[in-house]
Amino acid sequence: MAESWATLGVDLHLEPVGAGGLRRGLTDALRDAVRSGRLAPGTRLPSSRSLAGDLGIARNTVAEAYADLVAEGWLTARQGSGTRVADRVVAPPAAVAPSRRRPGEPVHSLVPGTPDLASFPRAEWLRAARRALAAAPFDALGYGDPRGRPELRAALAGYLARARGVRTRPDSIVITAGFSHALRILGALLRARGARSVAVESYGLDVHWELLRGAGLATPALPYDGLGTDPGPLDAEGAVLLTPAHQFPMGTPLHPDRRAAVVDWARRTGGLVLEDDYDGEFRYDRQPVGALQGLDPDRVVYLGTASKSLAPGLRLGWMALPPSLLEEAVAAKGHIDTCGVLDQLTLAEFLTSGAYDRHVRSARLRYRRRRDALAAAVAERSPEVRVTGIAAGLHALLRLPPGTEQSVVQAATWQGLALHGLTFLRHPQATTDPLDALVVGYGTPSDSAWAGALEALTRVLP
Repeated sequence: MAESWATLGVDLHLEPVGAGGLRRGLTDALRDAVRSGRLAPGTRLPSSRSLAGDLGIARNTVAEAYADLVAEGWLTARQGSGTRVADRVVAPPAAVAPSRRRPGEPVHSLVPGTPDLASFPRAEWLRAARRALAAAPFDALGYGDPRGRPELRAALAGYLARARGVRTRPDSIVITAGFSHALRILGALLRARGARSVAVESYGLDVHWELLRGAGLATPALPYDGLGTDPGPLDAEGAVLLTPAHQFPMGTPLHPDRRAAVVDWARRTGGLVLEDDYDGEFRYDRQPVGALQGLDPDRVVYLGTASKSLAPGLRLGWMALPPSLLEEAVAAKGHIDTCGVLDQLTLAEFLTSGAYDRHVRSARLRYRRRRDALAAAVAERSPEVRVTGIAAGLHALLRLPPGTEQSVVQAATWQGLALHGLTFLRHPQATTDPLDALVVGYGTPSDSAWAGALEALTRVLP
């Protein structure tokens, strides 16, 4: 019986390239298996007929690949003994630093939503963690209050009032494992209250819409125009999810008249406003736009996280809730604290010591320089592309000539550059006229990678 290729224990990855097609792919895969030692000297290979059958390709393709490798000296072929790996020493490749990039992973990422992780303040965080742990009472390591550690809730109440104009008390804050966790809690709460839908913006993250739909809630999309999201169509929805300080991804603040209108709707109908203040710390050209929650703390749920200011891996977020919702939110979260106590204590110390403010100021300067470099490079290399939405945040909207978004995103993929077209973030039910644009995050690359990422971006712009 012919020897099956599977019995050799070698995993071949065939990737047809150019005109060579399968023959070239097979030749390269076999050569690599010999060079790396996966096929040892003297190993007998399957017959061309057997291997062709296993791989589902033509027998001639295998025979030609074998012949190529015999000619190169990697294989030997003798009548009666079949095709074997040549019995010679193969020098191992020179040692190189292992690549941290997985196969298929882009060289550069300008996908929005992540800060510069290389700039995480490790030394300062470690010092804060030591101080916090040394001062923590023994009972801090127990199951804990489901609202979260009182030290962190008190620190957040003071910080949010000072930095974002949020009106809340420590007892009305609930600590969560990020924004998605908070949205799961609120989705369950709203459904238990009998809500059937939560209105959302025309552009945003599909993962948030899916979380709400997973709770049994419809997600109708509100219109968007030059004044931001239009709350006019709001009616009997149980809530509306907004990014009023810096609409994601369009980058505009909600017009003051519409901020007032959405609060009036909530008061009139008993609905809730879910305010996602995802990047409120990063305002560059004028004073920050304060939180919508300050207009009516009884109708607005304020949602924030440490994901953009520090790192998403911390999994720390918070909700400033109307007092009337607190008991229901705690019940929906569960009756023990589900967020890491040590990280909560560390963040509380980070906030109260002033280290958080120092880090945010430093990050704001760094991101502003990147934003300015992005705007200047696009203006110089692609004057037809308009850069908008850059007064705040960690991303910019690059408005493209009509009909070019798809081709630019494809060209970026070929260049090893990950980024999102605006279409990727458009709600399926949006009625707003489509717009060709790129949503470019300038927070993700490290300082050392920023110049290369910016160069790759300008190469693909029209």
